[in-house]
Amino acid sequence: MTTRAVHATYATQPPAPGPGTGRRILRAVAIAATVPYLGLKTAWLAGSQIGIPAGSALSEPSLFFTAANSVTLAMDACVILLVLVLTRPWGMRIPSWLLTVPVFFATGLLAPILLGYPGQLLIRLLGLGAEPAAASGQRPFLEPWVFHVVYTGFTVQGLALAGLFVPYARERWGSRRQGAPGAGISPDGVRGRLPSSTGVAAAAAAAAGLAVAVVQAYWAFGGTAGLGAGRAAVYSAEAGVATAVHGVCALAAGAGAVLLARGGRLGARGRRWALGAAWIGSGAALSWGTWVLIAALGPELDGGEGPGAVLLLTYAGQMITGLLSAAVLVRFLTAAHVE
Repeated sequence: MTTRAVHATYATQPPAPGPGTGRRILRAVAIAATVPYLGLKTAWLAGSQIGIPAGSALSEPSLFFTAANSVTLAMDACVILLVLVLTRPWGMRIPSWLLTVPVFFATGLLAPILLGYPGQLLIRLLGLGAEPAAASGQRPFLEPWVFHVVYTGFTVQGLALAGLFVPYARERWGSRRQGAPGAGISPDGVRGRLPSSTGVAAAAAAAAGLAVAVVQAYWAFGGTAGLGAGRAAVYSAEAGVATAVHGVCALAAGAGAVLLARGGRLGARGRRWALGAAWIGSGAALSWGTWVLIAALGPELDGGEGPGAVLLLTYAGQMITGLLSAAVLVRFLTAAHVE
């Protein structure tokens, strides 16, 4: 009788629900959006010159460019794996840290593109965009259409991933976030007080983020000091939009860290805003700050001068802001016992 009862129990358990029509469509869209970038990177690694104008630094074989293309190819290929994790039943069994780490960096890399690329298109539509590199006689390193194809793909990827992650997170962690029995979350969102070191890290993130935001706002609105003569000559309104977005992300990282350090003094809505600001801001500042700092150590793609001390300090400031804010974010989530 016991055996029959056990078998009956397992027999009546419903199977893990599959994704609905909307999520299946988003999955297909996200995977399709990776094709242009993956295709270009594969072609370049195979020796193709598609999208690379004559005289570009990319047309010359280089270990640095080969390594960079290989790494970025692998990064975008991971989007396909991430999409499958978010839409397949086995994705619910993936350890939380193994999912949240790539989602964090994917958010950080894609959020500034989602925020900045539409603004850049608007600038160009209004006739305020320019081709300063060509006007100054510097060698372009990619055909203009490459940027539109790639950034359109990134924009679609970001929107699709956001549409897939929200229902996934709701299904997997929704009850814990609401303080369900056994979740280990106190009514005010955290268990106990956060250590004083968290407040110090949050204050440092806010200070660094404010400094970075001020410098980038100055450049975004036409300032050229600290850019160097070569970069100032080719700076455009479109570049200003991207710079402004990174400044806002650095500011959001610092503000989110300070709010999270308040811990239990935040209400439910305040926690959601603080988590969103810290997650997106720290991800963007850490990901892009690290990326541009590494890229600054490589050869100049347009044949111009290398970045000066102010630019390098700004890149480092972005990275440090993101790192400090991410540390506060992790500490808050750990205190809240979010799986």
